[in-house]
Amino acid sequence: MRAKIFAFALSVVLAPISFSAAEESVRSAAPIISHIPHERVSSSAIASVGYSKRRHLLEVEFANGRVYRYLQVTPSVYREFMSAHSKARYYDRNIKGNYPSVRVRPRLKDQSD
Repeated sequence: MRAKIFAFALSVVLAPISFSAAEESVRSAAPIISHIPHERVSSSAIASVGYSKRRHLLEVEFANGRVYRYLQVTPSVYREFMSAHSKARYYDRNIKGNYPSVRVRPRLKDQSD
């Protein structure tokens, strides 16, 4: 029974990750609301980072305003990210493309289009 509940919960969390271009345009009308507090970081490319220990969600806000949420990120990866000398380099090497992600907010310029 637990396995079925876990499989269902996992499918609910991962379901928004794979969708067609047509679904993308529909989904963009209903933005994701984030309640994860963010911390400003010293980086020219990354403006702030938020993390939920309970849900293992990492949010990265870029200097251009775009925000991505990464799923299944362990606390140790978050700690390494926050202590990295270059946040952008750590992000490129260890986070981007290595975790399922969803866009929370487009670039600020894209919002007015």
